[in-house]
Amino acid sequence: MAEPIMKKVKGDGIKINLAVWEGEGQPILCIHGITANCRCWETLADALAPDYRIIAMDLRGRGQSEKPPAGYALEYHLQDINCLLDDLALDRVVIMGHSLGAFIGLAFAAGYPERVERLILVDGGGDLSEEQMERVFVGIKPALDRLGQVLPSTEAYLEKMKAAPYIQPWSAVTEAYYRYEIEEVAGGVRTNINPAHIVEEATNIRKLDCAPFYPQLKCKVLILRAPNGLFSSDDLLLPEEVIKKMIREIPDVRRFDVAGTNHYGIVFQPHKDRDKAIRDFLKES
Repeated sequence: MAEPIMKKVKGDGIKINLAVWEGEGQPILCIHGITANCRCWETLADALAPDYRIIAMDLRGRGQSEKPPAGYALEYHLQDINCLLDDLALDRVVIMGHSLGAFIGLAFAAGYPERVERLILVDGGGDLSEEQMERVFVGIKPALDRLGQVLPSTEAYLEKMKAAPYIQPWSAVTEAYYRYEIEEVAGGVRTNINPAHIVEEATNIRKLDCAPFYPQLKCKVLILRAPNGLFSSDDLLLPEEVIKKMIREIPDVRRFDVAGTNHYGIVFQPHKDRDKAIRDFLKES
């Protein structure tokens, strides 16, 4: 698997870090989930580059992007994306977002239709009830709990992550992903994400109403759904009634259920049918 080129670009008053897998085709801007980073896209980059140029961003406060003390809400991410596209001299891109990244991609495509060629929502972007949102946050609690924990060494950190049931099976991709987020601190190592920033992000995402964005979308949309939820069919990010509403209200949309995947495996694990669905969608006239 080819290593990405890492580069810094201008966000909205901060530096945003990118992982770029170069390619000849149209650029695809990839936006990760709430506690993730740009390296989560390596499996999909391996499947799509060099036919496409894969540009994966670290959201503000994650990975190697700058970490301002506040500004962890939708409007800040949209401005960061608009600024980084300007800095890269890209007028239009395909946007592919996973989880929180799907919500950000949805809002950006609605607010900046002239900049979005196509939109791929990966297990996110649906309006969830308060009850379902609570189930989702219970499901992502193990990922949230790793933030701020100090472990004695990189090896200890990786062993702890290897034991996490939600990220299985472990692979070279998941190991590279977790190595990327490690920082050295007094007493050992920890994730390079400030838990307070994620609390701010989570508080704001709970308030988000997606429905107004749906009719505003001017581009073709593909929804990729993980049918196995986070841990079970009870903590789905796209329950059937939610995805049906999206299908009704988004003007030009299609769905593809990525069989056998949970919310993490849909991006981390190889899946030929998923890759074909994306390629077919990108080639649609």
